[in-house]
Amino acid sequence: MKTIHKLVLKAYLGPMFLTFFIVTFVLMMNFVWRYIDDLVGKGLDPLVIIELLCYATVNMITMGLPLTMLLAAIMTMGNLGENYELLAMKSAGMSLMRILRPLLVVVGITAVAGFFIINDLVPYSNRKLFSILYDINQQKQTIEFQDGLFFNGIDNMSIRVEKQDPKTNLLHNVLIYDNRNINGNMTTTIADSGYIRLSDDKKYLLVTLFDGETYEQTRNNQWYNKSALRHHKFERQDGTIPMSGFDFERSDDSAFGNRSQTSDITQLQHAIDSLDIVVNSATAKSYDPLLKQQIFVRDNTILALRDDTLYIDRRDYRKMLAADSIPALGTREKNAIWKSARNAAKSSRNMFAFDESTAKEALNQLYRNKNEWHRKLSFPISIIIFFLIGAPLGAIIRKGGLGMPIVISVIFFVIYYIISTSGEKSAREGDWTPLFGMWISAIVLTPIAIYLTYKATNDSALLDVDWYIGRFKHYSAVIAAAMPAWMRNIPKRIAGVFKSRKKKK
Repeated sequence: MKTIHKLVLKAYLGPMFLTFFIVTFVLMMNFVWRYIDDLVGKGLDPLVIIELLCYATVNMITMGLPLTMLLAAIMTMGNLGENYELLAMKSAGMSLMRILRPLLVVVGITAVAGFFIINDLVPYSNRKLFSILYDINQQKQTIEFQDGLFFNGIDNMSIRVEKQDPKTNLLHNVLIYDNRNINGNMTTTIADSGYIRLSDDKKYLLVTLFDGETYEQTRNNQWYNKSALRHHKFERQDGTIPMSGFDFERSDDSAFGNRSQTSDITQLQHAIDSLDIVVNSATAKSYDPLLKQQIFVRDNTILALRDDTLYIDRRDYRKMLAADSIPALGTREKNAIWKSARNAAKSSRNMFAFDESTAKEALNQLYRNKNEWHRKLSFPISIIIFFLIGAPLGAIIRKGGLGMPIVISVIFFVIYYIISTSGEKSAREGDWTPLFGMWISAIVLTPIAIYLTYKATNDSALLDVDWYIGRFKHYSAVIAAAMPAWMRNIPKRIAGVFKSRKKKK
């Protein structure tokens, strides 16, 4: 490897790793704020939270890696251009593509690695991520009492505490409504003080109450006119209530393996083939009998087709007409045919068992799997396209650092995100084909990458502000020279008027 290639490679790898961690951190903050309500107040083990964040980080690579390639390329080429190193390379006879040759190798390796990440690592992390999020949602919040408020985190129980001692955790003026009895009996307990806490294994609720009363209302089959109320006092009452849902229990992640986000490209292809058969079968099963057995029936009572002959049934007479002679019928005959067909279509809806929801769900799954299949192939291409946009831009603007590169990167990434999201939504709803919907961002950005590469190769001043200022001054001078003398003197006359007014004041 040449020394100049080592210099360019070293200048690129540093910003690439730096921007990757920055972009990943920003995207992770978005994930944390999204699920912060599910994580707080459940007493989760720190290792569980760290595991969740690690799997979420892997999922963010698909969004952060293209932006990393773009931002790192702009920063690298901008730094080389700002320090005149890029100019020195070109003066030595090296073209832009020759300078970018080691970076293209790195980007190619990154694109290949990106395919394996999105095809193998991301589905695995999504399966683990969905499993952990499901387990967290199933877990109940820890028992925390607030003064004067009811705690309803336990099924069929409500607990109210007037005041809690923060040092000893002693509860004062405890009120408990217990509706756990399957017979409908309700128990109300009032105590002067006590302790309520979960056991160490979080499977039991340990209740210790002092100086209280218990009211139990007993109901039978004639509870509306016959019920009993039991009442007794106690100095100390100990209870152990079985609890469930407070302990974090891990479920099997294989239950989440049949989703499009948790499948690799081979599994997606198998699912697409199976769903194609299901959709075609559901469509044929639904619409063919609807047309052949309900609308175009085999008898002559409503509307029938037989050997290019149309039969219609009227109240007063029966006619037989050729199928191509309907336009020649009168208004009443056409109206009769229209009413017969419309009534048959309406009645067929109720007569025919049409499972529309199953067919629609299979079609939605088919669209999602096709979108995910194309996403895995378009992701490596997007990495290369973003690099081919960022490297020429950096060579043109010749500004390093994090100021201008971040602004330009965010603009291009927002455009890419809007286009890709709109295309994916249209493909998911069936308005566009998955091929067009998932590749539209690459279709739009590829000409931009080619144009910028052409401009940077020819040393274009596309984004040079000084060049635009010089061009503006040049054309202003040309236009001023072409003007008559009296038009060129207008600004001087206006300035003279303002000066005279100032002298008078």
